[in-house]
Amino acid sequence: MRILTVGFDEEFAEEVEEEIGKYFICIVDSAKDLYDASNFTYFRYYELIIIVDEGVQFSLERYVNEIKKKKKETKIILLTEQAEKQRDFFALGVDDVVFNHIYEPDLIAARVLANMRNLYGTKVDIGKLCIDIANKKIEYDDKIVSLNGKTFDILAYLALRKQRVFSKDEIINALWEEPEYVSDNTVEVAINQIRKRLKSILGFQVIHTVRRRGYKFSY
Repeated sequence: MRILTVGFDEEFAEEVEEEIGKYFICIVDSAKDLYDASNFTYFRYYELIIIVDEGVQFSLERYVNEIKKKKKETKIILLTEQAEKQRDFFALGVDDVVFNHIYEPDLIAARVLANMRNLYGTKVDIGKLCIDIANKKIEYDDKIVSLNGKTFDILAYLALRKQRVFSKDEIINALWEEPEYVSDNTVEVAINQIRKRLKSILGFQVIHTVRRRGYKFSY
């Protein structure tokens, strides 16, 4: 999962990243303000954006609209000290507002977990197939399936989000630190490796191509 924090100082951003990392395998980018955040979101896709309220509603409204237009599934959590503005923030399209304990990284991480719980998991168990994300191990009918590096990461990413379709760009943005330097062909090669390896053990495919849209996991 790729996350963007907006308006955090560097030390606090690192603390929040560490706490969120206890629940999710994630890459966290940090933007200084909404203007800086726009540069990040122009080139990259995020599943979660955490914003510290700057007190400029027009800028926030415009930014939220841009994010939801680009990828409506992106969750946006706003941190504010002004509890009375919750209704206004929700009206802008923000998914959650935190106004208590906004300087406590562990509680922010817990709120992230509450919002992204469907993506949380250290294991994916489907029938005879077990993908152990924490230990990077795959078993099918008590047989070990060997996948390493990004091939494992792609499989785990899609399996946690089963039935959803992801483009090559979305996969690259989620799993590579500097996605702008990664080509579409890198994903194609990795997907082919996954398919070849899994089919030799399972006898069927679990990653399917959706024409002109991307890939999805379906067991």
